[in-house]
Order: sequence, then C-alpha cells, then structure tokens
Amino acid sequence: MENKKKPNPIDIHVGSRIRLRRTMLGMSQEKLGESLGITFQQIQKYEKGTNRVGASRLQNISSILNVPVSFFFEDAPGDNPVRADGLAEAASSNYVVDFLSSSEGLQLNRAFVKIADPKVRRRIVDLVKVLADDGEAE
Repeated sequence: MENKKKPNPIDIHVGSRIRLRRTMLGMSQEKLGESLGITFQQIQKYEKGTNRVGASRLQNISSILNVPVSFFFEDAPGDNPVRADGLAEAASSNYVVDFLSSSEGLQLNRAFVKIADPKVRRRIVDLVKVLADDGEAE
C-alpha cells in the first residue's frame, strides 16, 4: 500500500499564486530561484504545493514578486464566504487563476492591458463574448 502524503490545499493554493504572479511578471522559475538562493526545482515544488513555503521564504518571495504576503492567500480554500445557494466563491474565481496561468491567457492579458483606448477594449470584450456565444451554439 502506498503511503504518500497529499499536499495541503492551502500549500497548493499558495504555490499556484506564486506561479501566477511569477508568470504575470514574465519571470522564470530559474530567475526566482536565483533571487532566493535556491534551485528552480525547489520553486517547482513550491508551485505544485509539494513542499510548503516557510514564512520567511514567503516574505522574500512577496518582496521579489512585488506583492503583499496576503496576495498568496487570496481566495484560499476554506477562506471564502458561502453564498446563499451554498456554493463557495472560490469556484467562481479559480477560473481566473487557471486562465492567467495558461500561455494564451497570459498573452491575451498582457496585450489587452497595453490597449490605451477604453472604447477599443470594450469592443474587444464584446467581440470575445460574441465568439464565445458562437462556440456554444455549434
């Protein structure tokens, strides 16, 4: 019988938030590891939740990634109010993290924020909605 311990959901969440912020900044695991004096493999383990990030290390990571420590705990499992229909808010916000963690989502986000004209941004949002509706109709 295999007795492998599963990562704690909070450790997985913190790791995914580290990955999200690192990729938003266009920083590699290797660069983050160098800044912390550890290997990129250790960063991989943190990001998967396999290894728990200690408090002092998380403080260093928050400084390097230029976010408050609280960023890593936003929408953490078990930390969400339950809505009247009984569903936790985390389910509605996880797709944003998943989207921004994807290559396409990150590219789209980076390009979109460079568009200065709010009317153009609005038209792009409208276009994407129409395309999404067309995809559902097929």
